[in-house]
Amino acid sequence: MPERETVRVLFVGDVFGRPGRRALATLLPQLQDEHHIDYTIVNIENSAGGFGINASVYKELSELDIDCMTSGNHIWDKREGVSLVAQEPALLRPSNYPPDNPGRGLHVGETAAGVKVATLNLEGQVFMKSLPSPFVDADHQLAKLDGDVKVVIVDFHAEATSEKQAMGFHLDGRVSAVLGTHTHVPTADARILPGGTALQTDVGMTGPYESIIGCRADKVVERFLRQRHVPFEVAKRDVRLAAALIDVDIESGHAAHIESMLISVP
Repeated sequence: MPERETVRVLFVGDVFGRPGRRALATLLPQLQDEHHIDYTIVNIENSAGGFGINASVYKELSELDIDCMTSGNHIWDKREGVSLVAQEPALLRPSNYPPDNPGRGLHVGETAAGVKVATLNLEGQVFMKSLPSPFVDADHQLAKLDGDVKVVIVDFHAEATSEKQAMGFHLDGRVSAVLGTHTHVPTADARILPGGTALQTDVGMTGPYESIIGCRADKVVERFLRQRHVPFEVAKRDVRLAAALIDVDIESGHAAHIESMLISVP
């Protein structure tokens, strides 16, 4: 029996500061070549100094072979980020922000072979801002897609594991993958749900792991001890790239395989 024809998607988790960008630039071309990647999605919301995105960092990232960039709540941290999401259709902000915000949360691109791939960016509500429901917005955004768009990847930028898993089951069978971002801690639960949707609660951070979610540990610990503001600084050591690799059947849009990756920079 012939193998099903699939698209191989690489999703890279939250790129944090200069160390994360170094990991991406160092490892991404090799990963794309070795694993025969058809389409690459990268969450870049923490790529400029650990908070937000600016024009110079966006230019640097754009020189890599990235098909779509996703984000989250920190996309608004730098003024340039607001204008960038307004100008760049493949740079997403969460779709369920109020509609008068600049930018968009849904992008449809194509692989080199012409297979359409939709990327949907959503933000959670639990322990986050008081936003419109990502569940309702997901239904609304999916209804916009043409019938020939079968491969759909969701970046769900959320804090609570339960909310991220709930989104996976809510969209099971209707999207190819629901991949969690935001907590910067990779979870060991990559799986395919009964309806054919791949789920990982959090893909993890691309950045320095000798840290507390990317920042120097001593600064974060001091804030907990003193209970006052202590400026965070991007850590530098034990730099790794976190990603999920998903094979998607191009006829059904269902996931055939998901594999989590956590790779140290040489």
